[in-house]
Amino acid sequence: MKKTCYFLIAIAITVMVFALNGPVLAASSIVVAQDTPPRMMNPHGDDSDAGLQYMANLFDGLLQRKGPDGTLAPALAERWERLDELSWKFYLRKGVKFHNGNPFTAADVKFSFERLSNPDVSEFINTGKSIAAVETPDDYTVVIKTKDPIPWFANNMHQVFMMDKESTESRDPGEVMVKPIGTGAYKLVEWVKGSYVRLEANADYWEGAPPLKTVEIRPITESSTRFAALASGQVDIVTGVPVELFDKIVNNPKLEVVSRPARRSIFLALGNKPGSPPADIRVRKAMYMAINEDGSIEKIMRGHAAPAAQIPDPPTIGYNGNIQRIKYDPEEAKKLLKEAGYENGFEITLSGPNDRYVQDAKIAEAVAKYLAKVGIKVKLDVKPKSVFFPEVTEGKLDFYLIGWFDGTFDMGRTYFKLAHTRDKESGYGTFNGTAFSDPEIDKLLQSTADIVNPQERAKVLQQLNKMAMVDKIAWIPLHYQ
Repeated sequence: MKKTCYFLIAIAITVMVFALNGPVLAASSIVVAQDTPPRMMNPHGDDSDAGLQYMANLFDGLLQRKGPDGTLAPALAERWERLDELSWKFYLRKGVKFHNGNPFTAADVKFSFERLSNPDVSEFINTGKSIAAVETPDDYTVVIKTKDPIPWFANNMHQVFMMDKESTESRDPGEVMVKPIGTGAYKLVEWVKGSYVRLEANADYWEGAPPLKTVEIRPITESSTRFAALASGQVDIVTGVPVELFDKIVNNPKLEVVSRPARRSIFLALGNKPGSPPADIRVRKAMYMAINEDGSIEKIMRGHAAPAAQIPDPPTIGYNGNIQRIKYDPEEAKKLLKEAGYENGFEITLSGPNDRYVQDAKIAEAVAKYLAKVGIKVKLDVKPKSVFFPEVTEGKLDFYLIGWFDGTFDMGRTYFKLAHTRDKESGYGTFNGTAFSDPEIDKLLQSTADIVNPQERAKVLQQLNKMAMVDKIAWIPLHYQ
């Protein structure tokens, strides 16, 4: 029996790392090597991809995502509806139990949503602060009212996990952080930090008992060590396969590689502060044209990426298939720089992480080399993600590399985070790390807030996408992983 090796699955927020279709299902237990360890077992305390990937096995949301296009489907709520611009009604599934035997009811939903706004236990603060009230007409009906219209509110319900009110309130907060009690397909047996997470199947799971009865997840951060563990038979599955080892893995007859397109786009964010070179659209276009992305995909990504012309991916509402990449043309880039008054180039610092995305530091190095060829002197400032991301949220960078995909499958939410003028009170521009500001983008984006009709919403968001990517060049897209 071949082992199954998942290759670069950046989409795994709502997909269980061991919910597999393949020969490994013939076994009743598996060992999985993950590239990132869990930080905690509090489902609200870590909104990162890696954190949600672990939590999705232990907890459920009101809704879930299914299939490669991420179709929104029932989970702890059997159905839902939007009552008005501010109100959402969820009809809960009956007979669901938490791992401790407590029944799942509307009281748990109300508790879970109210908990989101507590900064001591939650990284979903914006979601929590957006809620005006949670009403429970009966044990299996919940009405959630938001402070402002949020068209994508239901789209986010697959990654807001429900907690047991009784056991969460009665236990010490420290215990809640390490001993999860959810409704999920798996129960935690043991977590030894830095070593392993052991899970067992929830025989009473509402969607049916999982076929894999026991699972051990081992965090092995070093890629070659993960591969060695797989090749030697110590583990059955690995995630985060490095592109430089791909050919070696493919040629190993004992291993099976499953490759899937990821949703994440990698791109460059540019500021437009008055008086700075990138404030001139000709400079932004020149920088875009100077980067040979096809070359980077071939040499750095080893072909395991696709050129991007925009930030959202095809399944996301607002993706615009008519947007094309600006062609690589260093000579034309030099002409544009001369027209803008930068014939001799200028200096700029390119920031980015060196441990977050596939080949992130090497991509940044390649960008710097391409820009140098048209006279732009780039100082590289790559660093661990733990240092880099706080700098992004502070909004003090000039130029940086970052990756993104929207968990709600709605580009409006993405643009409020990435492109809207920074506004601490409203929470807009949280990840607008260069403090980019454009009143036309802000105005059109705000007009989408109360558009509910999917067709109308897609049309306006596609228009917004064109404005940002083509007319304004708010970012320089590179590739989809």
